[in-house]
Amino acid sequence: MKKNKLHIAIVGNPNSGKSSLFNCLTGLNQKVGNFPGVTVDKKTGTTIISEDLNADVIDLPGTYSLYPRRLDEWVSYKVLLRQDKEIKADVVVVVADASNLKRNLLFCTQLIDLKVPVVIALTMMDIAKRKGIKIDLAELERELGVPVISVNPRKNKGITQLKKAIGQTAENLYQAPARDFINNKNLAEGPVEDVKKVIPSLSDYASIHYLINHESFNLDDTMQETIENIERKHQFNPTKTQAEEILQRYSKIKQIMQLSVSEPGPLQKTLFTEKLDSILLDRKWGYLILLGVLFLLFQSIFWLAQYPMDWIDSGFAHLSRWLSSSLPSGWASDLLINGIIAGLSGIAVFVPQIMILFGLITLLEDSGYMARIIFLTDKLMRSVGLNGKSVMPMISGFACAVPAIMSTRNIENKKERLLTILITPLMSCSARLPVYTILIGLVIPSKYYLGFLSLQGLVMMALYLLGLVMALIVAYVGKWLIKIKEKSFFILELPTYRSPRWNNVFPTMVSKARIFVTDAGKIIMIISLVLWGLSSYGPGNRMQKITQQYAGLKLQPGADQEKLDKELHTAKLENSYAGILGKSIEPAIAPLGYDWKIGIALITSFAAREVFVGTMATLYSVGDEDQGSLLLKEKMKDATRPDGTPVFNLASGLSLMIFYVFAMQCMSTLAVVKRETRSWKWPIIQFIYMTLLAYIMSLLVFQIFK
Repeated sequence: MKKNKLHIAIVGNPNSGKSSLFNCLTGLNQKVGNFPGVTVDKKTGTTIISEDLNADVIDLPGTYSLYPRRLDEWVSYKVLLRQDKEIKADVVVVVADASNLKRNLLFCTQLIDLKVPVVIALTMMDIAKRKGIKIDLAELERELGVPVISVNPRKNKGITQLKKAIGQTAENLYQAPARDFINNKNLAEGPVEDVKKVIPSLSDYASIHYLINHESFNLDDTMQETIENIERKHQFNPTKTQAEEILQRYSKIKQIMQLSVSEPGPLQKTLFTEKLDSILLDRKWGYLILLGVLFLLFQSIFWLAQYPMDWIDSGFAHLSRWLSSSLPSGWASDLLINGIIAGLSGIAVFVPQIMILFGLITLLEDSGYMARIIFLTDKLMRSVGLNGKSVMPMISGFACAVPAIMSTRNIENKKERLLTILITPLMSCSARLPVYTILIGLVIPSKYYLGFLSLQGLVMMALYLLGLVMALIVAYVGKWLIKIKEKSFFILELPTYRSPRWNNVFPTMVSKARIFVTDAGKIIMIISLVLWGLSSYGPGNRMQKITQQYAGLKLQPGADQEKLDKELHTAKLENSYAGILGKSIEPAIAPLGYDWKIGIALITSFAAREVFVGTMATLYSVGDEDQGSLLLKEKMKDATRPDGTPVFNLASGLSLMIFYVFAMQCMSTLAVVKRETRSWKWPIIQFIYMTLLAYIMSLLVFQIFK
């Protein structure tokens, strides 16, 4: 019977083009959440199948077979075995890579044997053609007994035919074949028959999965006990059954491949991908090229973002100047100019860099090179107690530690997962980027070597590499301290090199910028406004007394009005609530080269590191109309200590950069570590070791360069 609303699940092996197909079907009509009770991403969207049929589409996590190991594979498994309470799929679209068809058919045949409505979407046909692989789609469809549609989501080809096949399958015009691809009688005839007596709706193959994984299924106690008794009665061996099933499947898949697929001989010349890998994965050149790619990545952040950042900064300075001259003096004007406008400038000025960073990372992922980075670094990771799978969370940590830590669920080994969680915040996330940028601009001269090597870009890269190196050192120490013994395995598929999807880059850049502005921006604005209040007011009548004192000094003959105004501004700030807070921690941070204003920024930026810039903008603007019209960098450059020396010199600037490289200045990260480890023990340990590391390293750097 035709439905007005269809529920479609998209499944497939990792790197098979599953997410590309999901994006092609749903376009902008999608949202990301979490599956209930777990931290696995849940991507859902809507699409139009036909004039009278709409569909909800869910992109399930990638998996190689119906034998799950990772948390995200369990999510897909439970949906496919109809054990998820919320997600019920009417049609399952299996995305299969035509260039690796043999491996993909294992999962396809398993799903068909579940007797669920299946449509196979065959991707990468162009790559298969370049490999010399010819696939007879009609013959393959006959052998499998389900619709097989060739699609190219990147070029929007085959989507109409796929939607037609989905609609016909939903109307039961296509049904799963009665036969199975394996001989269930040889595998487990007795226990399968007994399970089907209890649950008649199950297929033979689904019954095997109930025998293997029923403890993880949503069954009542009586049903659990019944299946346990069936296992004991027949002495059912799950491991032996799974091994025999896989052997039977590949035997059948070999027959299917012989009938429907023509492959080239083994002596045919290697593809472009293999030739390129011989260089990019070379033991010597591979690492040099990797360092070159990272160098260009960080250099580009400065090269490409310099002009838009200057325009935004100047724009806010002009706006502040115009508002200062146009509005009457008073607390409301001060709040607008030195609270709201200063906070907004601290957000907007770094949007270009964040967009460029994420745009370049998207290009690396789309091209297939990101997987090569994981492969290249596996040996290094193993030497410090991790494995290649730890690299992806660490690279993701350059963007944000929160999703990076959540992505460690892909690491099966408990010890390696815990070590990865503990070191990932040492990666310099995008929240540190505004701090690095403002400090590098202040204390590092804008010099170029050989005409194109930016000294500022080199320092930026050094900060990122410093966090990475320290993470490896901490992991090496941690592997001896954490007493968890468990074997580790590392399996990685290297995707074929592809031309990046340029139409995907800009939306990703805009999306990341929007997240920064809306999420981080909210925190920055709130803290900027709170800071304005704390910086503008003080306990009792302190502020009034100071104003009266300086009013008397200004009336004296020969008084230097400009100098007295600056002294009044400083005195007010020191006696405000913010000043008192900063002064209270100044003795602890003075050995690092910091004054009480930087102390305030260290406290406020614990909510989010990027708040440092907004805090500086607010502290150096409050109560000073002339200062409000200057660029933040100029205000910080002009800042001096009581003895007249600059607050921000090479020693204090480098010390502050080092502090932000190592310090755990992020409440959200600590919260997600607690959730992922299910204990406060590890986030507390993480906070303590990172804070001590930041303090000691900053102290050393300041003492060396002062």
